[in-house]
Amino acid sequence: MELSLLHKNAFVGGSSAGIGRAVAIELAALGANVVLVARTESALLETLQRLDTSQGQQHGYIVADFSDSEGLMAQVGALLERQPVHVLVNNTGGPPGGPIAQARPEEFLKAYHNHLICNHLLAQAMLPGMKAAGYGRIINIISTSVKEPIENLGVSNTTRWAVAAWAKTLAGEVGPWGITVNNVLPGFTRTGRLYDLIEKRAASAGVLVAEMEEQFRRQVPVGRFAEPEEVAAAVAFLASPAAAYINGINLPVDGGRTKSL
Repeated sequence: MELSLLHKNAFVGGSSAGIGRAVAIELAALGANVVLVARTESALLETLQRLDTSQGQQHGYIVADFSDSEGLMAQVGALLERQPVHVLVNNTGGPPGGPIAQARPEEFLKAYHNHLICNHLLAQAMLPGMKAAGYGRIINIISTSVKEPIENLGVSNTTRWAVAAWAKTLAGEVGPWGITVNNVLPGFTRTGRLYDLIEKRAASAGVLVAEMEEQFRRQVPVGRFAEPEEVAAAVAFLASPAAAYINGINLPVDGGRTKSL
């Protein structure tokens, strides 16, 4: 099985912590040159120190906020003048929780901008280099809400479906150039976002955080939360040459929690 990403360049969003950081580390371990992207330079520098360089990889980072797409794309344009990107991992922080009936229009607009619009702009910018190389992987980190809406995450549920539909459409257009577009759907993963959701849900229900955490855990057939590295392993496989014939899918990494196929 050909998993090596040697001489491939990867661009990983939200790579200063959590799943994004784990993805960057895994892609570097497979030989990729990785460009990290996030808002906090100190956290990016910390991640940078953890990336494998044993195969001569050259890594870098961009400090950017996805709410400022013009600033983000200016830096991406400068990057693409120096090198193409072969693996694009679209990943950024999810929208705040709350019932959809109470969501303000601007919440939807912000979420669509930071997820769908930025994903689209990045893909548009990087597709020419992928086409020229005859190799491209666009992988979107979204959510199991694509399969089943998650309670109290109304704006997120709506936005994730939009990203999934965009990705499926794009997959059908770019396949002839050796480019695949897939979505990874993390389940309950041991990240700051999960524990923030648990704490808010516990406060709303008037129960202890530990009790709410156990309620979450009982929903997962394997009986535990995922580690970020387990989600990263799925992303890395989809980024590899071995996954060349996997295109346009939603891949849950959720321990069997979602009931749908």
